[in-house]
Amino acid sequence: MNGDRATLESLSRQYKESVPEDLREAKSFEWYLDAVYEDPRTTRNAHQRVADMFDHYGTDYDEDAGVVEYRMASEDPLHDGENTFYGREIHESIHEFVNKVKSGARGLGPQKRIKLLLGPVGSGKSHFDWMVRRYFEDYTATDAGRMYTFRWTDLGDVIRDQDPEDDTVVSPMNQDPLVLLPQEQRDGVLERLNEDLDAPYTIRNDQTLDPASEFYLDSLLAHYDDDLQAVLENHIEVIRLVASENKRQCVETFEPKDKKNQDETELTGDVNYSKLAIYGESDPRAFDYAGAFCNANRGLFSGEELLKLQREFLYDFLHASQEQTIKPKNNPRIDIDQVIVGRTNMPEYREKKGDEKMEAFNDRTKRIDFPYVLEYDEEAEIYRKMLRNADVPDMHIEPHALEMAGLFGVLTRVADPDGGVSLVQKAKAYNGEIDESDDIDARKLRENGEESADIGEGMDGVSARFIGDEIAEAIMDSTHRGRSYLSPLSVFSHFEANLENHGSIPEDNVERYYRYLELVREEYKERAIEDVRHALAYDLEEIQRQGEKYMDHVMAYIDDDTVEDELTGREQEPDETFLRSVEEKLEIPEDRKNDFRQEVSNWVSRRARDGTSFDPQDNDRLRRALERKLWEDKKHNINFSALVSANELDDDERSAWIDALVNQGYSPEGAREVLEFAGAEVAKSELEG
Repeated sequence: MNGDRATLESLSRQYKESVPEDLREAKSFEWYLDAVYEDPRTTRNAHQRVADMFDHYGTDYDEDAGVVEYRMASEDPLHDGENTFYGREIHESIHEFVNKVKSGARGLGPQKRIKLLLGPVGSGKSHFDWMVRRYFEDYTATDAGRMYTFRWTDLGDVIRDQDPEDDTVVSPMNQDPLVLLPQEQRDGVLERLNEDLDAPYTIRNDQTLDPASEFYLDSLLAHYDDDLQAVLENHIEVIRLVASENKRQCVETFEPKDKKNQDETELTGDVNYSKLAIYGESDPRAFDYAGAFCNANRGLFSGEELLKLQREFLYDFLHASQEQTIKPKNNPRIDIDQVIVGRTNMPEYREKKGDEKMEAFNDRTKRIDFPYVLEYDEEAEIYRKMLRNADVPDMHIEPHALEMAGLFGVLTRVADPDGGVSLVQKAKAYNGEIDESDDIDARKLRENGEESADIGEGMDGVSARFIGDEIAEAIMDSTHRGRSYLSPLSVFSHFEANLENHGSIPEDNVERYYRYLELVREEYKERAIEDVRHALAYDLEEIQRQGEKYMDHVMAYIDDDTVEDELTGREQEPDETFLRSVEEKLEIPEDRKNDFRQEVSNWVSRRARDGTSFDPQDNDRLRRALERKLWEDKKHNINFSALVSANELDDDERSAWIDALVNQGYSPEGAREVLEFAGAEVAKSELEG
């Protein structure tokens, strides 16, 4: 609307456009039969419809991880990215969940299993479950996801004791209209549908009508002398069915109540006492199909904190999953068609895992681990999403603040590595930061981590929720202090102050987490010094000149040739001392120098073939090495102690350095802080050196 004020007319028009055209339209059974012949997917079961839903919103393939990323999770198109999921581990979990659903769609077994999302608190499993429900609601409102049910009409004209209020009755279980056909005739229709079906699955349907509908069908067939066509034409209307959790229609969530008050009727339904006096106790019309399994039929059942339920109460899930039926008290069995998803945290899972009496339940679950994110750059994106979705004060987030917060979280989650690899090196490897010359195999680290972890790597540690809370506190604290920037140092202070006081962090882990925090401080110190080094010693022309000199000597070294001396013009051997002075800035050992030289040589050759001129700024490793060498050459002329005190430094010089840091993403205030912090650290190391 381009900023114009919405009118009632425009709002009404928008709403009408969002509603399926046939939502209020009653159609005949004959129409529905033609519709499913035209598009057999219309009569899919729940697993098939949910499986297609994930593909409907788009997919991308992550070749490195071998994982399909589903855009409803990686981009969240329905909510403008507000609920985007980050991290390789989470997308692996989502990929595994969808594979289970797709296997169920093909009838391979998982359709008879509970999909149990297992993870620590704050790992995203509940939010993913919520997202699936929201997208299922939206999908069933589209043409691609449409589904239908039926309602009985004019029942009082035939059935004498029918309550006038029940003259029209919607299918209590929202069943597919094809269930109205006797199985033999239905099988014939399905056989024809599958001949034209373009899908990786087969349409199946061997459900029986719910007891109330079966009563109506039997009564009407008796009245019409078994003329099925007359029954369906005179008493059945087909209607569009759109999932809605608020209406408890095809989507249902179930939360455990107090253990002493758990009642299976919450799941399976109960007697409708208002109808008992009218129909009698044994009449199926006197049953209230209000149980959670009834409401979820044709769609999604979500069981929150499932393993907190009493063991006896979980038995209902055995029939619901394995037999795809429920058996309410004082009522015949009822067939159900739904994707059953459960969620549980680690303590409940560990408790039930060793319980021999839970063996049958465990056998009917498909566990999908939802670990914490293990790449700290991806973790930082979670915090950025949090800030985007909130009303954040005018606060500048300084470089490294969110990444270092994420690094702390990752260090608490990964298993201790072996083979001489430090914990920080492992975190960097997971983050994709290990150089080719480093003898670290990230894939092997992941394999070893999975083997050494209790249940799986990332299933323990500090949650993004805790870190996000501390970032929020740090922001508000900065606001109260009149500061308009959030620095890593401020975030570290809040971590340190609150680690011992947070209920989700076991007391036994606190001391270890303090050590991890010190590792993060040390990593930040190196990055802060690197940023200041970049600002104080940065000289594009000098870096270009040194880069060209380095490449001239590398090429001569590789070709066993000479190079012209810059001053005398004479031919000379490659300057090994100069070459090593650059390479040592990347800690490249003597025995790996040839690999690095060949690597940069190949890079230059590829660019030359493409017609691209040499620019060391385009090679991150070479640029860093040259910057560090330039820093070594210049640092002896810099008064680092003066950086700590504004009174000891020339204003113009300090302003130039602050401007250089601002160009790197710092705020002016944050630049002053990092100058003082890094200056103090370098001055200390110079004195110690």
